[in-house]
Amino acid sequence: MNIALSLVVLTAIALVVGAVVLLRRGGHRKQAVLMLVLAAVMIGNAVIVTLPTPDGRSLSGEAQKGD
Repeated sequence: MNIALSLVVLTAIALVVGAVVLLRRGGHRKQAVLMLVLAAVMIGNAVIVTLPTPDGRSLSGEAQKGD
């Protein structure tokens, strides 16, 4: 689970960097915006998985207990 979360965060960072490069070049504006939206969705998913509940448990912690 930790590897998957790491890959999600690294991919989101790469998408943001790629979108900034595309926006600076002046072309492919629609694709750059879609890349930013995808990065936001990926980061949101990572936060949901790692965010603890009021009782201190998280989805990633529960998944590790099952292994």
